Amino acid sequence: MATNFTTASTVVGLGISLSKRACLSSDFVKPVMVRSPLRQAQASRGKFTCMSFQSDWLRRDLNVIGFGLIGWLVPSSVPAIDGKSLTGLFFDSIGTELAHFPTPPALTSQFWLWLICWHLGLFITLTFGQIGFKGRTDKYF
Repeated sequence: MATNFTTASTVVGLGISLSKRACLSSDFVKPVMVRSPLRQAQASRGKFTCMSFQSDWLRRDLNVIGFGLIGWLVPSSVPAIDGKSLTGLFFDSIGTELAHFPTPPALTSQFWLWLICWHLGLFITLTFGQIGFKGRTDKYF
């Protein structure tokens, strides 16, 4: 009841012979010539270069940082909270907390409220500034 199996020169499931050269290509990854489909990792040495992805994806621009900071400092310096500005309240709270320096600010201190509000507004302004400046540069609007 023994059955004899013979092996073919092609690998089952791959459908190609190991002696043929395969060219792996994609619109996203540059083509890589491989001697064997089983040695693909060695051919590229683990490095793939993307043709459609820019290496300078952040496209940092100091104009955005400068205009964004000014764009946040001006409205946050308007005296709208009991005749005081958000920037003034934040800087005053920094001075108050530095007066007893080795001791950290208490959790009930107004410093944390002004810190979070001021920085949240700054980061939102910088984010929208980056979107608007780069959108204008790339002619999205």
